Amino acid sequence: MWGLVRLLLAWLGGWGCMGRLAAPAQAWAGSRGGPGPVLLRNRRSWVWNQFFVIEEYAGPEPVLIGKLHSDVDRGEGRTKYLLTGEGAGTVFVIDEATGNIHVTKSLDREEKAQYVLLAQAVDRASNRPLEPPSEFIIKVQDINDNPPIFPLGPYHATVPEMSNVGTSVIQVTAHDADDPSYGNSAKLVYTVLDGLPFFSVDPQTGVVRTAIPNMDRETQEEFLVVIQAKDMGGHMGGLSGSTTVTVTLSDVNDNPPKFPQSLYQFSVVETAGPGTLVGRLRAQDPDLGDNALMAYSILDGEGSEAFSISTDSQGRDGLLTVRKPLDFETRRSYSFRVEATNTLIDPAYLRRGPFKDVASVRVAVQDAPEPPAFAQAAYHLAVPENKAPGTLVGQVSASDLDSPASPIRYSILPHSDPERCFSIEPEDGTIRTVVPLDRETRVWHNLTVLATELDSSAQASRVQVAIQTLDENDNAPQLAEPYDTFVCDSAAPGQLIQVIRALDRDEVGNSSRVSLQGPLGPDANFTVRDNRDGSASLLLPSRPAPPRQAPYLVPIELWDWGQPAMSSTATVTVSVCRCRPDGSVASCRPEAQLSPAGLSTGALLAIITCMGTLLGHTVSSVSQPACGSERNQVPCSGPCGLSALCAPLPQRWWCSLWPCGGKSRKR
Repeated sequence: MWGLVRLLLAWLGGWGCMGRLAAPAQAWAGSRGGPGPVLLRNRRSWVWNQFFVIEEYAGPEPVLIGKLHSDVDRGEGRTKYLLTGEGAGTVFVIDEATGNIHVTKSLDREEKAQYVLLAQAVDRASNRPLEPPSEFIIKVQDINDNPPIFPLGPYHATVPEMSNVGTSVIQVTAHDADDPSYGNSAKLVYTVLDGLPFFSVDPQTGVVRTAIPNMDRETQEEFLVVIQAKDMGGHMGGLSGSTTVTVTLSDVNDNPPKFPQSLYQFSVVETAGPGTLVGRLRAQDPDLGDNALMAYSILDGEGSEAFSISTDSQGRDGLLTVRKPLDFETRRSYSFRVEATNTLIDPAYLRRGPFKDVASVRVAVQDAPEPPAFAQAAYHLAVPENKAPGTLVGQVSASDLDSPASPIRYSILPHSDPERCFSIEPEDGTIRTVVPLDRETRVWHNLTVLATELDSSAQASRVQVAIQTLDENDNAPQLAEPYDTFVCDSAAPGQLIQVIRALDRDEVGNSSRVSLQGPLGPDANFTVRDNRDGSASLLLPSRPAPPRQAPYLVPIELWDWGQPAMSSTATVTVSVCRCRPDGSVASCRPEAQLSPAGLSTGALLAIITCMGTLLGHTVSSVSQPACGSERNQVPCSGPCGLSALCAPLPQRWWCSLWPCGGKSRKR
C-alpha cells in the first residue's frame, strides 16, 4: 500500500500554515503484484494550506521552498516525484528523488502574485502513480519595491485671482503598484514640496487648494507647485514620487482704468469734416479681455457740441472725431474732459473701484485756406415770363473768409443752363435773362453758380440758384377737345346735347375763371349756357331747328378774367340724326353744304381770308420764340371786322373765328 504522502514546505522565514485536503480511499494491489483480493485501507489525508515566497529574493543558487514526500518511499530509490503547473520546470524545479522543491529565480509580485502547481509521486520504473496528484498554491509575498507614480501628471490648473483661502484648484492622484492589502507598502500621503505658502494639498485626497488670500494675477500670473506622494504612510523608509502642477491665475475685473496722463492736446484743421479723426486716448487697464473693455464719453457740453468720442473695435481706445464743421475765425480752441469707464463691472470687487477715470483734452483749431462762402446756402429767385432779354432776376453774393477784401468772380456752370437763358455779372453776381421765358414750357430753372477767388482759382465754391418763372395771362382759353356731337331729329326743345369744357394753359389763379358764350338772338339754332365752372351746356332751343342735311357748326366764344383778359373762338359740330326709340343713332344724313342756319357766307369767306393771312405770316414774318417755346400765337382778321386768334399746331394750322359782329381778341 502506498503510504501517506506528505509535502514538506520549508519557507524562508518560517513554515507554511496547513489546511486539510482529502485524498481518495482507493487501494492498489500488493507490492508483489500477485492475484487475489484487493486489500483496501483508508489513506491518511494530506494536510497543507497556501504558502509564500518573498518577492525579489535572490541567492547564489536555487532556494529550497518545500519538500514532497510519500510514506511508501522507503529510501530505496523506487519513488519519483513530479511537479506540474504554472512555472514548473522553469521557475520551480523538484528533485525527483528527494521531492525537494526549489525556486530558480527572483519573483516579482507585481508581475505575478501566485502560482498554482500539482504534486505527484509515481513509480520510477513504471511511472504508475503512487498517489493521486494534489494541487497547492505558492503566493509571492509583497515587499515595498514600487514607488508611487502620477499617471496623469504633469498637471495644469486655473483658479481666479483674488480667490478665498481654501478654494479648490485641482486633485492629483498617485498610484502604487505594491499590494495594498499587505502592510503599508501602498498607503500614500501627499505633501507640497514647492509652492508654499501659496498652495496646500490634502494629505489623504491630494486636493490642491489656495493657501493665502488676494493672489493678484497682475503681480504673478503663474505658479509651479511640486506635489509629493510617499508610501509607508509617509514614514521614514517609504518610497516617494512627485509631480508638478502649473497653476494659472485667471483674470477678474479688479483694476479700474487709469489715464497715463492728465492732459491730452490735439490739433485739427478747420476744414476737417464731420467724422474726421482728431486723436486717440487710451486709459490703461491691466485686466484682460472683457474685463478691460472701456467706454468713453465727453463730460462737458462745450466739447460734445463740436466733437464726439467712441470706442474702437478692440474696446480699448477712445476715438475723438469732429462732430460739426469747425471755423478758425469763429473759435480757435476747445477744452473739455473725457471719462473712461469699464463696461463690465463685477459687484464682488466694487470695493476696489470706482472703475472710471477722467482726463482733460484741449483741441486747437488750425487755420486753412478756405473757398469763398456764399451769403446763403441756396438762393430762390423769381422773374415773370415774357420779359425782355436783360431783365434783372436777382443777385448772389460770396466772400473770402480768410481775406474779406479779396475780389470774387462769379460764373454759371454751363451744364446747369444748357439753353443759355441767363447770364451773370462776373464782378457782382447779378443774374439777368438772356431770352424771354415761357412759364407754360418750363416753370423752374436750376442754376449752379460758381464763386472763385481772383488770386487763387483753386479756391472755389458752388451754390444752387432756383429761378421760378412767374405766370402772366398770355394764353387764350381753348376747348378742352374738338367736339363733334349729334342730336336726334325727334329731340324735344331744351334737351342737353353736349357739355363743353374749356382749358386755359395759364397758371391757376392768374385766370381762375373761363366764360363760354354761343350765338345770341332769336334766330340761333342752339343755346349755349355757361355753367360758370369752365364748362357750358349745349342745348336745343325752345324753337326746333329747321330740318337740314348738313351738320350745324355752332360758334363758341371763350374768354378768361385775367389781366389782360384773353379770348378765342371755336366751333362745335352738331349732326341731326334719325334715332331709334331707345335713343341710339339709326342713321345720319350725308354731309352737305353749310346753310345760313349754321355759318353764313361771310363766315366762309372769313375762313378763307384767315387761312391766307396765316400763310402770309408764316412765310414773311420770323419772330424770336420764347425760351423753351415751340410755337407762337398770332392774330388774324377777316372781313367786316371779324377777328380771331390763330395758332399753329403740329403739321397744320387752324383758326378759331367769330362771325361778323363777334367779340375781339382782347376784352
